[in-house]
Amino acid sequence: MPRKSFSELINSPGMPVLVDFYADWCGPCKTMAPILQQVATQHEGKLRIIKIDVDKNPAVAQQFKVQSIPTLILFSQGKPVWRQAGVVPAAQIGQAVSQHLS
Repeated sequence: MPRKSFSELINSPGMPVLVDFYADWCGPCKTMAPILQQVATQHEGKLRIIKIDVDKNPAVAQQFKVQSIPTLILFSQGKPVWRQAGVVPAAQIGQAVSQHLS
């Protein structure tokens, strides 16, 4: 399967895409992993979650001005509609996602 570009990934039709900007060495990023798993389970089939390693994808991180990690950005039809840096509780992410479900 050919790799999709970042813009193709965030333009998921009819489904918001939550992007987790992280790095393997980042402690708080590891804390986010089970929280994102919980969000994925709660919104299964209605939300797509993508993890972007800022060390391997610096251009994408720069494009969205990611200055601290973890940073979560929710995209709806390719446009950023919500963003939060740091460890975010599942309830707060869920609330943001719910506002952008079609």
